[in-house]
Amino acid sequence: MNEQFSITQIIQLILAPAVMINATGLLLLTVSNKYSLILNRIRLLNEEKRRLAKRAAETSFSTDDNQRLESVLRQVGELTRRSRMVRNANVCYFSAIGIFVTTSLALGVDLILTAIDLQPFLLTVFLLGMTVDLIGVVYSGLDTLRAYAVVKFEVEAD
Repeated sequence: MNEQFSITQIIQLILAPAVMINATGLLLLTVSNKYSLILNRIRLLNEEKRRLAKRAAETSFSTDDNQRLESVLRQVGELTRRSRMVRNANVCYFSAIGIFVTTSLALGVDLILTAIDLQPFLLTVFLLGMTVDLIGVVYSGLDTLRAYAVVKFEVEAD
């Protein structure tokens, strides 16, 4: 940048991507919590699956037990697919935060080193961060749609 900026303007420019860092952090917080809940649910269902499988060898294994085992197996499969989507959203959000931090640092370098024009790089990196954020939102949306299908199946199975 060839223009002269005051210290206040420089700080404002460097902190501009912080808005996106903060917004992405909030998305990450939500999705990380969801990820933890899904993984815990998978663990609980796997424990139930082990108990049912152990009982399957016994003569008292009923049709209801068999139906529940099938339901648990299907739910674990669906939740595993959901966990992949939520994991992907997490990775996207973490990546976006890293990209926005890179944008802030590059802005600082661009403002200090006037001999180098980093404007095209800055725009590219910021837009990359926004794109990665959008991909994370898509993964989160797909998970929300799948979550309904899992719950619907569980209700219908019982």
